[in-house]
Amino acid sequence: MAVSTSRLEVPARAADIGVAEDPALDLSLPPKFVSLTENDDPVSSLNQNVLVQGHAKAALRLLPRTSIQTVVTSPPYWSLRDYDVAQQIGCDESLTDYIDEIVDTFEELRRVLRDDGTVWLNIGDAYTSGNRRYRAPDKKNRARAMAMRPPTPEGLKPKDLIGLPWRLAFALQEAGWWLRSEVIWSKPNAHPESVRDRPTKSHETVFLLSKNQDYFYDVDAVRGPNSRRLRTTWDIPTEPRKRVTENLDDHPAIMPATLAERCIALTSRCGDVVLDPYAGSGTTLVAAQCMERRWVGVELKPAFVEQMEQRLFNW
Repeated sequence: MAVSTSRLEVPARAADIGVAEDPALDLSLPPKFVSLTENDDPVSSLNQNVLVQGHAKAALRLLPRTSIQTVVTSPPYWSLRDYDVAQQIGCDESLTDYIDEIVDTFEELRRVLRDDGTVWLNIGDAYTSGNRRYRAPDKKNRARAMAMRPPTPEGLKPKDLIGLPWRLAFALQEAGWWLRSEVIWSKPNAHPESVRDRPTKSHETVFLLSKNQDYFYDVDAVRGPNSRRLRTTWDIPTEPRKRVTENLDDHPAIMPATLAERCIALTSRCGDVVLDPYAGSGTTLVAAQCMERRWVGVELKPAFVEQMEQRLFNW
């Protein structure tokens, strides 16, 4: 088993994470986590925070059945960025393959989710490439450059808005998930775009899905203006973040902590386990840690895992 090389105290074996009926944490202790890879032995329970380097579907097989209360995640968007790592999704496969891959991963996610568990899925839309096989750097957002882009999907035209969030949502609904809400994440400080023939996009979609018809949702955890019940349009600015160190590969698409915190507050309790199977920069994990939840993070790219280890240790 690969254990964390940070200064954190970690168990020597995956089995030492422990088995306990009472999931409560001793919050007087400093945060701890164990680092694994997708090839390690499954863990018996989640008494400790876990960070796994590997493919989401394979890594989820390490987790115990019905051990996760809520998931807050944002998988790599299709045809938007090249993360330059083998087995990545969203870069060179077809749109159908991309959706099928996420749906298949969610089948493993269903196994680890509690019966009253939920998923918050943040997913952005995209435009067809017009069969251009690259994207030049955008002066306003250089991370969007891609050396290779997927071809235009069958049935769509050049410059078409794909409607990707709803295509994925319908696929998950067909696979048996309850589709409970569509939240519009409105970005007051959205990046400007170079295009001149349509409005600048300034929002993304967040879906609330559940494993069963009935699930845990704390309606009073987050209130809207004038103490109203929360509406489905959330104005949350993006939160640019500096590198942890100059030697690490910084993540170009960072979920704002405010968004992660809101989702966690609504669908989990203190001491519950929060999962992000596409952990990226670790925002969901940091938010869970600050809110006295345990967490499990999965990330494919080793450089991002290293970045998260330092971020979580230094938080």
